[in-house]
Amino acid sequence: MTQLDPLGPVQIGAREIYDQLLATDRKVDAVRGEVQQVAQAHGELLKDLTDHETRIRVLERGRWPLPSLAAVISLVSVVLAVISFIATRGG
Repeated sequence: MTQLDPLGPVQIGAREIYDQLLATDRKVDAVRGEVQQVAQAHGELLKDLTDHETRIRVLERGRWPLPSLAAVISLVSVVLAVISFIATRGG
């Protein structure tokens, strides 16, 4: 019984293996560069996100008095209207 060669008549030399290794190395370097660009863009996005969060928080803090002020003005208006009504009826 003879053992069959899995590659058959194909012969792969050291030069072909070396060439494929260099090609793979170039592809890995290209991917590494792209990953670095993505990481840098991610860092910039995080800075922008932090900046936007800070701005939104400042706007929210500056906005909270408006509804309270509106409620106080409404309450004062009602009180003045009641006083005015009582003054005109009693007088």
